[in-house]
Amino acid sequence: MTESTIYSIGHGNKKIEDFIDELKSYDILYLLDIRSKPYSKWNPQFNRAALELELKNNGITYVFVGDTLGGLPDDRSCYDPNGKVVYDLIKEKDFFKDGLKRLMTANEKHIKIAIMCSESKPEECHRSKLIGQELLKKEISLNHIVTDKKIKSQETVMLELTKGKGTVDLFGNELDFTSRKSY
Repeated sequence: MTESTIYSIGHGNKKIEDFIDELKSYDILYLLDIRSKPYSKWNPQFNRAALELELKNNGITYVFVGDTLGGLPDDRSCYDPNGKVVYDLIKEKDFFKDGLKRLMTANEKHIKIAIMCSESKPEECHRSKLIGQELLKKEISLNHIVTDKKIKSQETVMLELTKGKGTVDLFGNELDFTSRKSY
């Protein structure tokens, strides 16, 4: 397994100061916003412009990549008939592969980055179900920031998500993941 400089964080209902302290505690240089729509109705401190300014004031560079790594792509062929996002469909798209390459390049250069979405719990987000699993196939384990003193590995998050059963069924088939909600 390659040592990973790629982290994941969810903003949830955090205070912006606590969020930035968590990033700083892991020496994050770049925050890559993987939200398809970089806006928060309930937490305006995480709206794109406000977040970008606050990060800049704290020496962290904001980069929007929701168009390549977002969990709600514009491409409707990534959704099932019920409106759920099917991650197995996204991972085959060129836009997603390009986004994943950016992460792997940063890791190869040992640049500390964090991908950010809104969900606090990584096991509920496409950060782990899609991006983390695809990185794991490249032998890169995503580091999920839980607090400024605690991270969880991609492997740990997936064991929690699957309640210890793993991501492969009895016949050796990898589990398919979708979004929790329909869109």
